[in-house]
Amino acid sequence: MAALVSVTLDITARVAPGLAGKAAFALFIRPLGRPPLRPAEVEVMGRAERGWLTVNGASVTTYRWGDGPRPVLLVHGWSSRASRFAAFVEALRAQGHTVVAFDAPGHGESGGRAASIRDFREIIHGLHREHGEFSAIVAHSIGVLSTLFTLRDGIRVERVVGIGGVAHFDYVIEGFRRSLPVGPAVVRALRGHVESRLFAGVPDIWRRLDARVDPGPAPERILLVHDAEDDTTAPAQSQALAESYGERARLIETRGLGHRRILRDPEVVAATTEFLAGMRSRGGPAGGPAGETGGAAARAG
Repeated sequence: MAALVSVTLDITARVAPGLAGKAAFALFIRPLGRPPLRPAEVEVMGRAERGWLTVNGASVTTYRWGDGPRPVLLVHGWSSRASRFAAFVEALRAQGHTVVAFDAPGHGESGGRAASIRDFREIIHGLHREHGEFSAIVAHSIGVLSTLFTLRDGIRVERVVGIGGVAHFDYVIEGFRRSLPVGPAVVRALRGHVESRLFAGVPDIWRRLDARVDPGPAPERILLVHDAEDDTTAPAQSQALAESYGERARLIETRGLGHRRILRDPEVVAATTEFLAGMRSRGGPAGGPAGETGGAAARAG
């Protein structure tokens, strides 16, 4: 089936680029299945206060633990769900944080069958309007790029934790090209659809979709965690982000955790909560040098 789709798109791109771009985009934004809730996540998710947003016609399920100001926002990755952050919810609540999360369209308990980076952006804006300023954001995979892309709109946040993060949108498109695979004509058609339909009228959209370019004032500090054996998102993506953010960033490289199991690692959770413990919003000092952490830092590469 993949071979048939690939050939069909390649032929269509040569004779009708607009149609090929629309068809490729429909495949591009479709998650690879809807993973179920894990038994270890049931109790944590059962304690969440649920809410709903409507984004591009899809009902988006949101979650909140606690009712304090300046919550920590959790942003999941592709073909994932908010429940994958269950260990982080427990640790952040123990530290006194209110926590907010969501399932993107086509993910978890939300409606719809597909999601785009624009949807992630609109959800983050919606939660910002509902809950006020976030103290921090913890994101995974494409959620990291979605977060940094949205912060360009002027949302203020003190700290970001990016786990197994993607640095630029072209990397996602290249992954799509390899997965089918399709030729350069299809990629051009897909990019054209993103420019003309998804972000019509937005100037210089590819620079805006590249978190390595001109990082803005937010976040003030960023902790990046990436596994050396991640076979979904190359470690070079987080390395490039660390270089771009300079003194504001600290990169921790783990080993043996891959792209998804890293979210269940106790040392990664501990490093995250320690990094967030020094925020001004917690009423304590801002902390030591940028990104100074413990826990998983013992395994830093």
